[in-house]
Amino acid sequence: MNSCPCGSGSDYSACCEPIITGKTPAETAEQLMRARYTAHVKVEIDFLYDSTHPDHREGYDHEGTRVWAEKSEWHGLEILGTTQGGPQDEQGEVEFIARFRDKQGLRNHQERGQFERTKGKWLFTDGKMVKSKPVTVSKVGRNDPCDCGSGLKHKKCCGK
Repeated sequence: MNSCPCGSGSDYSACCEPIITGKTPAETAEQLMRARYTAHVKVEIDFLYDSTHPDHREGYDHEGTRVWAEKSEWHGLEILGTTQGGPQDEQGEVEFIARFRDKQGLRNHQERGQFERTKGKWLFTDGKMVKSKPVTVSKVGRNDPCDCGSGLKHKKCCGK
């Protein structure tokens, strides 16, 4: 089995390949998002361009996208949620994290992708970056109760 890079668990030939090759249209915004991620992995740059709404293609760098996709090592797609974007909807949003390694190191690209159905076909319109939440650390004082639930003070238990 040739598992699809989109992380669906399905075989590539039954999942994203028919969408990328144009044999089957994406039924949902999420399916198109998964196919677009897979197109980066498979370096199917024409599909990325074709699946972008014509009103949002200005400034698209075909060759730069190809080079970047080829030189990146793809580590997976995680769909965090969708808003609308179903078979009966005209618009949708898919929040996702695409993980990859490029010359700058391991990266997580988190975005809310905007999609629109035009003439019955889902197209990508825009993406809004989602900044990761700041890391918070709660500091345990020496005389605070230990987090392990032992009933002892932290300094007499796990804080030794």
